[in-house]
Parts: sequence; C-alpha cells; structure tokens
Amino acid sequence: MKPLSKFQNFLYGAGGIVLLAGAVMPLFPGLLMAGACVFTAGAVLFSSMQMLARYDGSDITVRRLRRQQLMGAILLLVTAGLLLMKACATGPLRGDEWKLTLTIAAVLEVYTAFRLPAALKKAE
Repeated sequence: MKPLSKFQNFLYGAGGIVLLAGAVMPLFPGLLMAGACVFTAGAVLFSSMQMLARYDGSDITVRRLRRQQLMGAILLLVTAGLLLMKACATGPLRGDEWKLTLTIAAVLEVYTAFRLPAALKKAE
C-alpha cells in the first residue's frame, strides 16, 4: 500500500473522529442539522484519505479487501447525502435510510481495518 504522509494521516484520524461525532449527534432531536454537517465533513475527510492510499500489488486477497474498503468509503459518502436529505427535508429519501447505509459501511470498514493489515503482511 502506498503510505500516507503525516498530514494525510492526521486528516484521516481527524476525519474518523469527526465522523463518529457526526454519527452520534443526529440521535439527539435538536442536533440533526448540525450532526448532518459534522458527519458530512468527517465522511469527506475520512473517505478521501482512504481513497488516496493505493495498492499496486498483485495479491488478490489484498485487492479484494481494498475494494471492500473503498465500497465502505463510498457508502459513508452516500450516508452523508442521505443524512443531509433528512436534515433539510428535501429529496425522495427523508427517513432513516441513512442508518442502514451507515451500518453496512461500518461493517465493511471494521472488517477491512482488521483483515487488511494481516493480508498485507502475508503478501510481503
């Protein structure tokens, strides 16, 4: 995997923390709009840094895990869009669909977070 710079690692970590805070905020009735904005900022930071870390090797297991990780990152961005639709009451999906996409993204991200380093070590 192509390593991230120190600044990119900082943005990656900060995006994860902001993402988590933004995911919890909409659960409180008065913080839906603020939570949607915070979650969107975190999702953009976290996902963009994940997409910058590339894998150019040929190991099929690492490539599969990397695709799953990118799918989780894309689902985080979709979740941000759905959360903004709910907060602004616009668009066709104004319910709690964002919770479903967030759950799927979280499962993919957690799975690849534990599995990918082991697969990279094995590939070397």
